[in-house]
Amino acid sequence: MKVVYLLVFCFLSSSFNIKQTNTSLKIMTYNIRLDVASDGENAWPNRKDFLTSQVLFLAPDILGVQEAKPNQIQDLSTALTNYKYVGEGRDGDGKGEYSAIYYNSDKLKVEKSHTFWLSKTPNIVSKSWDAAYPRICTYALFSFKNSNKKFWAFNTHLDHVGAIAQKEGLQLILDKITSENTENYPVFLTGDFNVTPENEILTETKKVFNDTENIANIKFGAAGTFNGFNYTKPVTSRIDYIFVSKSEKMKVTKYGILSSAINFKFPSDHFPVFAEIIME
Repeated sequence: MKVVYLLVFCFLSSSFNIKQTNTSLKIMTYNIRLDVASDGENAWPNRKDFLTSQVLFLAPDILGVQEAKPNQIQDLSTALTNYKYVGEGRDGDGKGEYSAIYYNSDKLKVEKSHTFWLSKTPNIVSKSWDAAYPRICTYALFSFKNSNKKFWAFNTHLDHVGAIAQKEGLQLILDKITSENTENYPVFLTGDFNVTPENEILTETKKVFNDTENIANIKFGAAGTFNGFNYTKPVTSRIDYIFVSKSEKMKVTKYGILSSAINFKFPSDHFPVFAEIIME
């Protein structure tokens, strides 16, 4: 009987250890629409409670936001009580829109972080090529508090006008990922890219990253991500993405574009994109 008990114990211990080697992450990207009074009934004060409660309900471990002005960063930080963030405004000195990364501070800690500009002079406030505005990328190296696993998260908002700026800015991000990720940790790249999936600027990205929409076991939600606050028209333009580094150890279990509304009102002019990933 002792032998049987020993075998059962060894089996259970082995199964437990196998399960413990897998780590689950929930990733979300959300263009929250900047706070501008001209949005009228869709202005930030009228939708911030809806948006923050939506985030709290989904409880992402990593949340990349775009178009967040300083007061919106403050509102998010107040509402998302178990979250912290990294990032800075694109105009410097705490001004301008953020492409911040919020993270579950109960589960994760930051090893390093940085924000750079998508320009020929990435270390200073600047814009280049045909960009309409300064554009930035914020990134961080995260580690789990209960294990030694680490991963990178990069979050950005590409220009909405300049095709050259889009291409060159994205290449800067890919180059930065290569230079920073010397230990070959998993990488997540989130953001509003302002281009649809067939656009040629994504060619280089797709050589090293998977679009989570393409490889998820379960898919849910709308086809597009930009709704323009228009409740009555189909949403078909997909310009917001969650990319994950190509690896057999990265399994995308769920992917969704979430079109929640209350009284025919959306919390943003973009839908949030949400994915659950298993890191083996």
